[in-house]
Amino acid sequence: MQRKDKSDGLKCTLSVLVAAACWFVMFSPWTGGRLNFWYAMSGAAVILCAVSAWMGDDFRKQFRWSVKDVALGLLSAAVLWGVFLAGDIFSSLLFDFARPQVNLIYRMKEGESPLLLALLLLLLIGPAEEIFWRGYVQRVLIRKYGEWTALIATTFIYALVHLWSFNFMLVMAAAVCGAYWGLLYRYNKNLVMLIVSHAVWDVAVFILFPL
Repeated sequence: MQRKDKSDGLKCTLSVLVAAACWFVMFSPWTGGRLNFWYAMSGAAVILCAVSAWMGDDFRKQFRWSVKDVALGLLSAAVLWGVFLAGDIFSSLLFDFARPQVNLIYRMKEGESPLLLALLLLLLIGPAEEIFWRGYVQRVLIRKYGEWTALIATTFIYALVHLWSFNFMLVMAAAVCGAYWGLLYRYNKNLVMLIVSHAVWDVAVFILFPL
């Protein structure tokens, strides 16, 4: 059992390093401008799903389809959008750099098809992030360290990989999202709800109702 725990810990560490490398390629000023962000993000999503399937347990066991969980996912996406709306208002009042940094995030979608981006966010990017960060990383850490330590650690790592952007608002957004979805996973181990929440929020905040 101890050997399995060490093996799981090593696999999880290697998986997080792979994710960090993907985020570096996507966001860093040395590499990010050399490739299409959305294609890179889609490629990273495929890599995260493959890593989750190869390194982790059968994450398909965490999928339980029900009307209730889909509804909770939609509701939680709406609540998170409201949290970001309030955060956008207050951060703009408190920090001069807030709005320009948010505008830099939205600039990444310039020249792209809104329909294509919505489909990528809804069907690939959002689901892949939940499968990897909550369904694999947080799940492994729960087994090793318990619920709350796993939630805090996963949230911290999820925010940390966004440091490559050198965008304070993006890092804070990642921390809020990581804590929010991590807390949902803490009390409901159903990835269906998390995927609906993440994917719908992505489409809402980037395409339908940008801040």
